[in-house]
Amino acid sequence: MPLSVAAREAFLAEPHIASLAVEAGAGRAPMTVPVWYDYSPGGEIRFLTDGDSLKAKLIAKAGRFAVLVQRASPTYRYVSVEGPVIRSGPTTLEDLTRISGRYLPPDAVDGYVAGSDLNVLVTFRMRPERWLSADLGSLG
Repeated sequence: MPLSVAAREAFLAEPHIASLAVEAGAGRAPMTVPVWYDYSPGGEIRFLTDGDSLKAKLIAKAGRFAVLVQRASPTYRYVSVEGPVIRSGPTTLEDLTRISGRYLPPDAVDGYVAGSDLNVLVTFRMRPERWLSADLGSLG
């Protein structure tokens, strides 16, 4: 059963590890990698990566990407969203702190941020355009 707009946006806003997919070129399957991300209902999806990474280069070339988040415990649920990159640029301290704070214990965030090199990180922002979602109920 597809999720309502409010339910899919609320689910995507939870701190899941996303599977990011981006076109990898002729004769290749899409590159698919796990990422930490940030999302608030009605907003943009943000994630950061090393600006020299293959992932960053492929996203810059394709101009769009997709993310998939899922929950395997009852009830099985997923949200997949795809859209264009609306902005990319150097990662700010605020971006790094906000995204890492979604995934790390509060007492680990400052150390993680201090050990990160903002000079090499780039933040991509995507505007969700196409959504797929479902709650498949209990699988047990």
